[in-house]
Amino acid sequence: MKAVEFTTELSGKAVLVIPQDAAARLPKAGKARVIVLTGEQSEDADWQQGAYQQFLREDPPEDAVYDKLR
Repeated sequence: MKAVEFTTELSGKAVLVIPQDAAARLPKAGKARVIVLTGEQSEDADWQQGAYQQFLREDPPEDAVYDKLR
């Protein structure tokens, strides 16, 4: 599954505006799963975002030694 992340302004209407740059990264057809997250204005939101980005990265080569311990 591929993720395309963006922020948009909620207007009270039943429509979400997808920014042009995010729309350009979407496939032209097919199904998509949409998850709307709101109210993430906590003090540790930056930390959570950084942790999420780190989680999505591939393991560095030096961590390959741990793969043999399974």
